[in-house]
Amino acid sequence: MLQPIRHALKDQTPLYVFVAVLFLMGVVFGALMVNALTLEQQQDLSRYFGDFFLSINEGGTEFQPMSYWEVAVLHLKWLGLIWLLGLSVIGLPGILILDFLKGVLIGFTVGCLVGQYTWKGLLFALVSIAPHNLIVIPALLIASVAAVSFSLNIIRSRVLLSRSGNASRPFLSYTGLTLAMAAVLLAVSSFETWVTPAMMAWVTPMISPNAL
Repeated sequence: MLQPIRHALKDQTPLYVFVAVLFLMGVVFGALMVNALTLEQQQDLSRYFGDFFLSINEGGTEFQPMSYWEVAVLHLKWLGLIWLLGLSVIGLPGILILDFLKGVLIGFTVGCLVGQYTWKGLLFALVSIAPHNLIVIPALLIASVAAVSFSLNIIRSRVLLSRSGNASRPFLSYTGLTLAMAAVLLAVSSFETWVTPAMMAWVTPMISPNAL
């Protein structure tokens, strides 16, 4: 299972650069979206964050961390969708859209926190968003590159060369790498389930309305 990972990291550098840049563009776009919010939307976000932080600080019922399997299934659905899109040529744009969208979601969330609470919001983002995503994002990007590469391989073997070839070995390699990334996501889900909420509870007293 490690062999396809080493092969991907060695021979697909341009694709990694392209997908990483696309993700970073999504992060920047998501952060810029915060500036496009109306005053009413900003006030609604401020109230939501205020209630959310207060609930964490006081142990309220509004703050209910997801269970391990809820977190794991969320990551695996994203990974599974990337794998499915990689099985066909028409799914290639969808893979790139998913990577861009992932960046937008992270950029918008961090942008909202920083916009509302400046450095305190950045601190909260560093403990609630950054730790597990340092593993989740590379895993998804590796899976995306494998999906794009497999899709391009279909084009080369079926369209350009007009021959069937042996598709079983690339498919097994592609699926093996995806399964390896699934194992990584299952492992990091435990951190996100049990460690991240504790870190959030530790930082929240500095951000809650009573501390502002």
